Order: sequence, then C-alpha cells, then structure tokens
Amino acid sequence: MKNFQQHIINQNENILKAFELLNHVPENLTLFVVNESNQMVGTLTDGDIRRGFLAGRNTQDNVAAFMKQSFHAITRQMDPQEINRIKKLGIGLLPVLKEDGKIYRVIDLKKTKTILPVDAVIMAGGKGERLRPLTDKTPKPMLPLGDKPIIEHNIDRLISFGIENIYISVNYLADQIIDYFGDGSSKGVNIHYIKENKFLGTIGALSQVEEFWNPYILVMNSDLFTDIDFEDLYINHLEQNAELSVASIPYTVNIPFGIMLRENGQIIGLKEKPSQTHYANAGIYLMNTELSNNIPNETFYNATDLIDDTIKSGGKVVDNPITGYWIDIGRHDEYAKAKEIIKHLKH
Repeated sequence: MKNFQQHIINQNENILKAFELLNHVPENLTLFVVNESNQMVGTLTDGDIRRGFLAGRNTQDNVAAFMKQSFHAITRQMDPQEINRIKKLGIGLLPVLKEDGKIYRVIDLKKTKTILPVDAVIMAGGKGERLRPLTDKTPKPMLPLGDKPIIEHNIDRLISFGIENIYISVNYLADQIIDYFGDGSSKGVNIHYIKENKFLGTIGALSQVEEFWNPYILVMNSDLFTDIDFEDLYINHLEQNAELSVASIPYTVNIPFGIMLRENGQIIGLKEKPSQTHYANAGIYLMNTELSNNIPNETFYNATDLIDDTIKSGGKVVDNPITGYWIDIGRHDEYAKAKEIIKHLKH
C-alpha cells in the first residue's frame, strides 16, 4: 500500500490529532498506533474513540487511552494460509512488521490476494522480432494491451499477490522500460533492473543478481498474458517439496482417426478418434532461491537448461497446470487474441 504513513500515529498524540488523521483515510478508517521507538502497540478506529468517550475519556486524553491493544499483524515471512484466515475475519488493512516490531509496510487486503515470500524476475530483454514492425521502435513488453503495456499487466498481478521485490531483465530498447516504471515507488514496490550486455537466454540474467530478499524466486517471461494463480503455484511447490516448479499449459491433441491398439503385431482393440493431453511449458517458474547459484555467470542459459540440470543432479522438479487463460504474445495473431480477450475482462 502506497503512503501508509498516513495511517500511523504515536500513542502520545492527543486524540483530536487522531480525529484529524481519520478524516484523511476515508476508505479504511484505521490508524496504527506506535510508541516512541516506532514499534506498533495498537490500533485505533472511530468506533474505538466513541467507546472511549462513553467510558468517560475526554478530548484531553492521548491516543493510548483509546486504542485497542490487541491487533492483527504479520511478519515478512508469514504463511499465506494464515493471511487467508485473517482475510476471512473481514480485516481491511494488515500491517507487516519487521523483527523489531516496527511497521514495514501495510497491505490492503481488499486489493491484495495474499503475501508471498517471493522475489520476482521478469525477463524483458528480447527483441520481439516476430512482432515487427510493431517492435522496431518499441520493446515488445511495452506494446499496449488495453490501457497499459503488456508487462504492466504482469507487474500488477505480481503486486496483487503481495510480491514487492521485482527485478526486470532488460536489453533491447531498455530505456523505455526503465523510464516508464522507474524504481517502482509509484506502485508501492521495489523495481530493480538487470541490464544484459549480451543476451543471456531465458534465465541466465539471474546470475547477475547479487542477493535476493526472499527464500523463493518466481521467474516469468514479460510477454505473457495470463491470470495464473501464483499462490496455488507457491503452495503446490511447498507441498511437493520441490526445488523447481514449472507452470504448465494443458495442450490437447485430437486424432481424427480410429486408432488400433496393438500388442506383438496383433490388434487387441480399437479406440475411435482419441484425444491426448500433453502439458507444455508456460514460461513461468518458481524455484528455491539457492537454486539460482547453479546458473552460470554471464553465460547464455535457458530455463530448460536449469530444468535439465536440476533433474540430472537429483533435484525435484514438478509442474503446476494453469487453469485460467494464458497467451504467449509472440506473434501478431496472439497479440490480436490478447487484445480481444482484455476487452471482456473486469478490472
């Protein structure tokens, strides 16, 4: 949540100051009360103030006399399932606390689905040659889709899952992307840029990140248009005890003929016009952060290389099917399809 400082008040402030602040936060009438060390010690709403007056307190008293000392807050590594439980209580704003009890950020649970302990890396350095001439002067991630660029749809979806540290790998026409998003402060997140001096494949740029903040990394292509559930991907990753999870797309092949079932040259049955479902790589990956140490430095290296190397070394790689829509905007017909779909989506 941007500008969450307007929701913070010191416990020693006069209650009239709280009235003033509450008038400026009409959408979420909650203040977070801190002590002299800026540690959170309570919450305050207009209802708390009314109850305080009914109990005999007056306008000369400070905030501490009115505040509620029991409150809901989370740490930076809170289990997303616990956050979902808090959401069901009808709580609108949820503070995230540092280890010392100071407020690190505030989450608007009406706009945020959950808070995942994940850093995201968006691969946005490609030339988009199949979309020329549209990409002659505009990088593919910045092509408009509805009212904003393709890549911004992905960034906003990451934000809706509570992901606040986002790295964007850039190369071709990089300045357009950097100038548009800046440091991410306009969206209330931290955006960092990985500048590829040469093309490093679909995941090689991760080797240039000196340190990740969270225990998991989500990597995705910038030109995807999808409603993937990142929380489902994350929970499945934990339940499977995986090192690397690959989002997948079901792809059904319909055979227009009757197929013979054979065994040792003998027909043992017939199957009329069968269908076979395969699972294709969706270009979205979730990995344990330490796995990024296996990516060679300054070397062209694809995500498929990481999958193969992890399997060869005995690591566990699993897939997680996407059940919603997914379009890889790499060709003109796919771009046209995405522009048609977005006309009918509710924002």
